Amino acid sequence: MLRVLLAVDTDRSIAGMRDALQRAGYDVIAEVASARALLRAVETERPDVVIIDTESPARDTLEQLAAMNSAAPRPVVMFSGTGNAAIIRAAVSAGVTAYVVDGLAPERLAPILEVARARFDEESRLRQRLADAEQRLADRKLIERAKGIVMARRGLTEDAAFELMRNKAMQQGLTIADIARQLIAVSDLLS
Repeated sequence: MLRVLLAVDTDRSIAGMRDALQRAGYDVIAEVASARALLRAVETERPDVVIIDTESPARDTLEQLAAMNSAAPRPVVMFSGTGNAAIIRAAVSAGVTAYVVDGLAPERLAPILEVARARFDEESRLRQRLADAEQRLADRKLIERAKGIVMARRGLTEDAAFELMRNKAMQQGLTIADIARQLIAVSDLLS
């Protein structure tokens, strides 16, 4: 059962939304009445998805969303009364996964949440792939630098320096990047 946190930044009653969620099989685990309580509620309740109902997202709401997206990212669906393009872009930049204008029909709720979750999962996979690629590139740069140090100090060819580092990594149960970091640290210390 999907766990949902409701955040309301409007005078409208959320009873209808809560009932629609429960009828659709979702577990409404918490409700917060202001954006300021959002991050803390997400950290303590650990919802699967966050729904925000607002007339127009205020700067405080967007700041809290950005903080939440950094500390405890979750799919966020925002129902808003405004379709202003700049506000929509700001909301998406703050971590909103799905931005829905002009209210909510209860029968649309489940598909909107599923789209938000699927989009969030795909974005998470892409962010992880990017982070992995950046780490591999950083490791490659370290290895190249360390290889240069070994080549200069030992008078080895590039292949021989790499083989020496690879063998050392296997002997110590480390990665070649770890060995490269150690070599660079020692070289910097001795320089």
